Amino acid sequence: MAADPSKLQTQIDIKPPPLPFHTESAPETLQEPKLSFFASRYRRTRRRRADTWLISLFVILHIVAFTATMVVNDCWHKSRGDCALKAFGRLSFQPLSENPLLGPSASTLDEMGALRRTFLTENRQTWRLFTFPCLHAGAIHLVINLCSVVFVGIHLEQEFGPLMAGLIYILSAFVGTLVAALFVEKHPAVGASGALYGLLGATLAALIQNWEMYTNKFTALVSVLFVSIGNFLLGLLPYVDNFSSIGGFISGFLLGSVLLSSPKVRELAQEKGGLLDYDLKSSIKLRMRLKLDRPVYRSLAFVLFGVMLAGCLVAVLQGIDLNQYCRWCRHVDCIPFKGWSCSDMETFCETMVSNEQLTLTCMSNGNFRVLPYTNVSQDRVNDLCSVICS
Repeated sequence: MAADPSKLQTQIDIKPPPLPFHTESAPETLQEPKLSFFASRYRRTRRRRADTWLISLFVILHIVAFTATMVVNDCWHKSRGDCALKAFGRLSFQPLSENPLLGPSASTLDEMGALRRTFLTENRQTWRLFTFPCLHAGAIHLVINLCSVVFVGIHLEQEFGPLMAGLIYILSAFVGTLVAALFVEKHPAVGASGALYGLLGATLAALIQNWEMYTNKFTALVSVLFVSIGNFLLGLLPYVDNFSSIGGFISGFLLGSVLLSSPKVRELAQEKGGLLDYDLKSSIKLRMRLKLDRPVYRSLAFVLFGVMLAGCLVAVLQGIDLNQYCRWCRHVDCIPFKGWSCSDMETFCETMVSNEQLTLTCMSNGNFRVLPYTNVSQDRVNDLCSVICS
């Protein structure tokens, strides 16, 4: 007997498509992707790894500027061979008693564009505001500073692009110069560290803003702290200005709060494979949150940076000296030691020529030095006078 067609039942098993991951890992799609702060650059594509040209350019320019400074210094001839590392010839350094950082003389730094109070107030040489952040006090200052710039700057450039890193570097260097000009005294000072501290401040701002995005944030904090303290201690030595570092750090933090809102989320998606593609809605929501998060905080940081820039610029053009209102501030930039003094007093030396010898006697402490030659420039006499009077 034939079966009733109305009673026929067709059973079709419809199986859901397999998930790209096991069911146990599905809840992970609800979590934000995380990356390692300083190590993330090693997981970038080839295009991103190549985006380090700007920091590399800044490093090369600093090396060229320091080499030119040592060529102008010409210790072998101007100091009559009284140099450190004489094998370098014209590029040899001044004696350690004169420059413990293995660098040029004070008069050479003045010639290349260092800052002094008299240069800004009496001579109105405002062009030094642009040469000041390009100079290093010595080879030791150069190596430590540039290694720190490479360590911090390359990460920021790869993570946020050359434009953001370049803006932070240049603007922080300029604001740091303005802050230094408000505290600079009668001895020469250079401030290449201002740009470095701008990068450090921006790194801290990016880390705080994207705290949930990173896995090794405490390691990054310790790294920033270590680099900051090390370079600040270096700034207590002669010729290196610490006020530019302070100004650069504050301006870098404010700029980082404005510009470095989030890392490249699309690159995280590529690294995670299909993880974000599986939960597209969560990915879009994350991107929008990273773009629109904390607008009030970023606006406030932008206003504060503008006020800081404008206020320091006006104060410098008016010739304001903040040392008059803060007597202890000079110890932020210098600690007295046996080889040098933090005093801002003018040094005067009496010169006496006899038997092809030149005797310099400091009028303040009575120290003297006998040179086996007489034909020496006045700039060199001033350099030696500062040494024996310190």
